[in-house]
Amino acid sequence: MDSIPDFQSFEFTADGKTKPVFFKGTGPAVVLMHELPGMTPECIALARRIAHEGFMVYMPLLFGEANEPLSVKGMLRNVVQLCLSREFAMLASNRSSPVTTWLKALCREAKARCEGPGVGVIGMCLTGGFVLSLMADDSVLTPVMCQPSLPIALLPQQKRALGITPQALEVAQQRAASGCQPLGFRFTGDSTCPAARFRRLREEFGDRIDLTEIDSSPRNTHGLSRRAHAVLTVEFVDEPGHPTRAVLDQILQRFRQDLMPEP
Repeated sequence: MDSIPDFQSFEFTADGKTKPVFFKGTGPAVVLMHELPGMTPECIALARRIAHEGFMVYMPLLFGEANEPLSVKGMLRNVVQLCLSREFAMLASNRSSPVTTWLKALCREAKARCEGPGVGVIGMCLTGGFVLSLMADDSVLTPVMCQPSLPIALLPQQKRALGITPQALEVAQQRAASGCQPLGFRFTGDSTCPAARFRRLREEFGDRIDLTEIDSSPRNTHGLSRRAHAVLTVEFVDEPGHPTRAVLDQILQRFRQDLMPEP
């Protein structure tokens, strides 16, 4: 198994599949799902920040290699792996990715290993939409979607698609109505996570979802690129007043509220 300095790891088996999971910290559990291009140093830095705030972070390696710097070669290899895999529904509009069954089991395992009433989950890019499917599991208390990018929007109707079965969407709506409110984030100019997808989320969840769109239009206040995509990793700026720092602060506050209840 690949290693990451200052993280421990274990092999987790569920649904007939075994994947490595890296973990760090103490306290209530947060499951952090890496994005495409993979489990990059930027993703690992995010895990360290969350662990530093008093949480046990679990990072499953879903594809690629751990701690692999961004490169064209690595990106192409991971894209090929994903296209050949049956675990990821890359283009299906109304189908949940099969890997979410394994991820639900990991959420239950994380809750069992840690203190706290449940777990927080963060999905980013390729894994962003998985969070809706994970809401079907009672172990998930704080669902966070960052730039959800599946299904890939090749056709106009796919821009509104959420990559989840109607039945799973109904369960997510029920959980949101009971207090498990999802958070969602994207940059306004991000075509990989289309604006139409966030409009659909508002239609489906109403005031039971908290969505934030960060201005990346030309001449925006913070000088963000019009191609900005990765809210918590590549585009993250750890400075007070920066919108990406405000996003992380909001997420951490929800984790404290939901996963660290007052005695």
